[in-house]
Amino acid sequence: MTAQRVKKLTLEEYVELERTTNTKYEYHDGEVFALAGGKLNHSRLSSRILVELTNELKSKKSNCEVFNSDTKLHTEKFNKYFYPDSMVVCGDFQHPENFEDAITNPTLIVEVLSDSTEAYDRGEKFKKYQSLPSFMEYILISQYKPMVEVFYRESNSNIWQINYYEGLEATFKLQSLSIEITMEALYERVVFKEETDDSENT
Repeated sequence: MTAQRVKKLTLEEYVELERTTNTKYEYHDGEVFALAGGKLNHSRLSSRILVELTNELKSKKSNCEVFNSDTKLHTEKFNKYFYPDSMVVCGDFQHPENFEDAITNPTLIVEVLSDSTEAYDRGEKFKKYQSLPSFMEYILISQYKPMVEVFYRESNSNIWQINYYEGLEATFKLQSLSIEITMEALYERVVFKEETDDSENT
């Protein structure tokens, strides 16, 4: 999603702004950024990964729960609120004091990449996410070709491993959840275009 900068607000004003405008904003230690909606491929992939995660976890009778892009993520260290494309929380979810609508303990986070956000998702946003002790796995999904990158951190380690999965015949593994998802299922009905085609950018 593309963030557009607006004026600086208190946390209380931020919450009220979202309530009164029915618009999602990221909150960055006083600064707020309106989020633009994604294009068709972005929407398809965000929906597909949510469904696949939910189905796989349900089949395992897991205690993990999947949340969509309407759910806030709070990084206390940086006083920031994000809207990841998807998150998974295992066990009871935790939230900031006096703010029950945000999560602070995701195990896994998903972002669908676009030209306008890819550098941010790979860089500063990933660094902020890493401040969360519970965060163990990060999925980056391309909307331009069948490619998924999975970053994994073992417990009690600050070292992140990365695995690349490419092609519709591939299956990617999520170690934190002990599940597998096929690329064919994830990319169902996704129409690939060149990355320079602005019609599919978010």
